[in-house]
Amino acid sequence: MKYIVLVGDGMADYPIKELGGRTPLEVARTPNMDFIAQHGRLGRIKTIPDKMAPASDVANIAILGYDPQKFYTGRGPLEAANLGLDLEDEDVAFRCNLITASGDSIVDYSAGHISSKEAGELIKFIDQNLGTNHIKFYPGVSYRHLMLIKRGAEEHLQDLVCQPPHDITGFSISKNLPKGESAEIIIRLMQESRKILESHEINQVRIDLKENPANMIWLWGPGKKPSLPKFSQKYGLSGSVISAVDLIKGLGRILDLQVINVKGATGYYDTDYAAKAKAALKSLEEKDFVFLHVEAPDEAGHNGDLREKITAIERFDQLVVGTILNALKRKKNSRILVLPDHATPVSLKTHVPDPVFFGIYGKGIIGRGFLNYSEKEAEKSDLYFEKGHELMDYFIKL
Repeated sequence: MKYIVLVGDGMADYPIKELGGRTPLEVARTPNMDFIAQHGRLGRIKTIPDKMAPASDVANIAILGYDPQKFYTGRGPLEAANLGLDLEDEDVAFRCNLITASGDSIVDYSAGHISSKEAGELIKFIDQNLGTNHIKFYPGVSYRHLMLIKRGAEEHLQDLVCQPPHDITGFSISKNLPKGESAEIIIRLMQESRKILESHEINQVRIDLKENPANMIWLWGPGKKPSLPKFSQKYGLSGSVISAVDLIKGLGRILDLQVINVKGATGYYDTDYAAKAKAALKSLEEKDFVFLHVEAPDEAGHNGDLREKITAIERFDQLVVGTILNALKRKKNSRILVLPDHATPVSLKTHVPDPVFFGIYGKGIIGRGFLNYSEKEAEKSDLYFEKGHELMDYFIKL
């Protein structure tokens, strides 16, 4: 039996006035996801437990079958895992964004979606100037990077509250700095980074080209080393993960799933959707399970870009879902699960904790005659998982 999970990050949304009260999914051309709804089952799932932040890490841990309330320790250590960093028990890892700051405001949480090459040079420069024997900065992809504090869990994690920069774009920096008894050193690093980065030649060139400069780091998502059972131990399946972002790939490594790096996968609008789907099908020739994640709809939501969100959804449907569906329709021993991890409404430009919806198609699934794959249609279903991590058990064991 073969299982494949297709995640369109942030794909769900709210009804939008400009769309006649419809959501981007209801407007987008999605014949393949509609086929899954019409010939399979729709349901709803609460991927964000009560009192937890509506973050992608929390949601995807739940989708993969693990209770975030039990296993989640923070975003930083998940991304550290993909960089090959072996955290000690008392280390604390932070997500480190390169952002654009102007005055007391965050102008851009991604510094214009800076290239990995430029960003790598800037993070290296930051490490040379702010790194110590106990503090180290590591480059990631585009604006997404990492800071590690050795033996810092007790001193630098307790009571620390950090805001994700994509939630506070356009808001005050000073009012949204980290809070808690251990926040002073984190704030100092962020403030000093601004002095260091503003004069760097890369940012001078970006300004000349009228691109947003990466003139400050933003530290958030702190956490200690997590401990999760391997996916093969939990479900008895071999598997792989395909994504462009360190968060998902790091989670895969922690679960001992093979991480497949796909050429052209960028984590943005220009990602190679088709290459991801082809890599998934190739992996399924040997593996039992594939988890394929596409970031683009979420990025469009954060940017408040309705047109790009609709386009990202259509490309996800055509090039990912369509490619997988056409290949697996002929096989009687497979099952597909397609869903967003959370909603990222373009009207809010941030994640919300509302339940999202899913579609399942394949062996053992009896169609219920749903009309299409959408938020509104899924509300007609009586299939609902209050505990999001229970969906994976249902998907694999039904």
